[in-house]
Amino acid sequence: MEDFWFNVKLGINHVLDLNGYDHVLFLMVLAVPYLFKDWKRVLLLVSLFTLGHTLSLVLAAYDVVSVNGRLVEFLIPITIFIVAVYNVFTAGKNDKNKKIGLLFFSALFFGLIHGLGFAREFDMLFGDADSKILALVEFALGIEIAQIIIVFVVLFLSYLFQTLFRFSRRDWVMVLSAVVVGLVIPMLIENNIF
Repeated sequence: MEDFWFNVKLGINHVLDLNGYDHVLFLMVLAVPYLFKDWKRVLLLVSLFTLGHTLSLVLAAYDVVSVNGRLVEFLIPITIFIVAVYNVFTAGKNDKNKKIGLLFFSALFFGLIHGLGFAREFDMLFGDADSKILALVEFALGIEIAQIIIVFVVLFLSYLFQTLFRFSRRDWVMVLSAVVVGLVIPMLIENNIF
């Protein structure tokens, strides 16, 4: 039971780590277009992201996939940038209500990329562990818990800004997404692979 809580906390800390705030930025731009009434859709997006993240960790942990760390560190801010820019161009439009959209596949794919970013650290922690798969599932549970917390905070802030401060939904999505773009550009420059 002690290992279970350790792995869950590790997953939570992985997402909420202030030194690696890229995960938080991605979740912010993923959730900002939605309202509380859209919680099922947001939960599905976040869960697809977690699924992709976990799948890439499994593939990396069992040496099925190996990717250049510099490339992954460059691709992570690219994924954030893409979703933020997508939000800016689609803010106020009703395409978010489609049953299955590009955003669902993107969340899964971007989860794969983000998971590869933690693969080396995960392998250092659990490289020789007999129950790697169990540790991965427990870690994924921690990730999902932390992501739900972040999404709740984003939805709550969206509610506050749109009701108390009278931001239009379109303006709120554009402002928060533009702020994230501004935070991601230095990450792109720092991790430039060219």
